[in-house]
Amino acid sequence: DFVVQFGIAADPKESARWNSRHIEDDPVTEKNLAGRVTYAMAGPGTRTTQVFINLKDNTFLDGMGFSPFGEIIRGMDTVHKMYYGYAEQPDQGQIQQMGNLYLKKAFPELSYTKQAEVVDSRAFPPGEPGKVVRCSTAQGEVV
Repeated sequence: DFVVQFGIAADPKESARWNSRHIEDDPVTEKNLAGRVTYAMAGPGTRTTQVFINLKDNTFLDGMGFSPFGEIIRGMDTVHKMYYGYAEQPDQGQIQQMGNLYLKKAFPELSYTKQAEVVDSRAFPPGEPGKVVRCSTAQGEVV
């Protein structure tokens, strides 16, 4: 297991809305180290809403164009508690068509984000990123 990936909307209508919108590629200026957050992609020009957290150092992704854009600053222990035993079994096409109905029925142990919010970055030490996102899961909190 080298990443935890997420980002397809729970509602198929919302997935359809975002599926054809692509996010412009960024140059790779950081390494895919443990705790770094990176957009998933299927090649140049294919980034959408899916992102992953590197569970370990995955520098082999750097040369493939995977550009980290964020980093977990608190809560990697929570990330490691998430259930990722299904690996790549969930079918992304089924998720986009059926949303969480498919996931909850076929993958009952899967971890879910309960809430995500942008928080005031002034609560963190100088030099930390300008935008901080706090996510709550059944396993704990990730910032």
